[in-house]
Amino acid sequence: MNGSRMVATGHYQPAKVLTNDDLAAMVDTSDEWITKRVGIRTRRMAGPEEGVTELAGHAAAKALAGSGLDASDIDLVLVATCTQTERAPNIASRVAAKLGVPDAAVMDLGVSCSGFTHALAMADHTIRAGAATHALVVGVDKMTDVTDWSDRTTCVLTGDGAGAAVLSAAAEPEIGPVVWGSAPELGDAVRIGGTPTRFAQDGQTVYRWATTRLPDIARRACERGGVQPEELAAVVLHQANLRIIEPIAQKIGAVNAIVARDVVESGNTSAASVPLALSKLLERGEVRRGAPMLLFGFGGNLSYAGMIVHCP
Repeated sequence: MNGSRMVATGHYQPAKVLTNDDLAAMVDTSDEWITKRVGIRTRRMAGPEEGVTELAGHAAAKALAGSGLDASDIDLVLVATCTQTERAPNIASRVAAKLGVPDAAVMDLGVSCSGFTHALAMADHTIRAGAATHALVVGVDKMTDVTDWSDRTTCVLTGDGAGAAVLSAAAEPEIGPVVWGSAPELGDAVRIGGTPTRFAQDGQTVYRWATTRLPDIARRACERGGVQPEELAAVVLHQANLRIIEPIAQKIGAVNAIVARDVVESGNTSAASVPLALSKLLERGEVRRGAPMLLFGFGGNLSYAGMIVHCP
């Protein structure tokens, strides 16, 4: 086997919807202010009984069911998250236990908003090296647990959710190669820390970095994947906000692609945002089988990871 392919995806969001009007009753903001600045209209909020493990488990179960594989076929489980409160056993181990995966390698990755695409690349590399045959990759975050509800610049952004994908060995590669890296000197621009633990960011720093540096990197990911931007069927960027997504998509030159805009209804779900948006696109049948898609995560650290993935 020379590579891997994505065989199925799945996603999960909590039932509770938090609207812009709901937020306007909590802080000095309005639906007009939020929509104009970030493009978000609603987001989902998990309850106390729905932790990171529960969110991840629902999305992973859906992806596994769609793959046609048994839980015993999975030999690698990777979970990307930055909001877990449990340290050991890790979230990947907890998800494997929930699904009945008996003997897989289980690892968590903490790369915040670009965590899923980092994990996807690692799964692809592991399969290419022959150390795994079928991998389950999950991106999940419960951002509302770390939201400062008194800060109107950040509380309007965050939402909860999970997305997952199953990868299998393939004779011909349908994923990657990845283009990844970081700007660690700007890493403090996105932060989750303190007591109590809270999310904060320097929005202008993130915006400038994303809109000026990332389009060239995204085009490089297309080049490494052997695809011209105008050949892309879909572009799935980290769902940060529309003021970042739309300029990047335009500068990439993907003139014929569907651009995922799940941020409008889901908010910024960090590591969950790329697989969540991707799974919804595929569930609606908006991308044809085998068509090339650009998946590109970016955010905290400031880190990025992007690659071409052919539609399952």
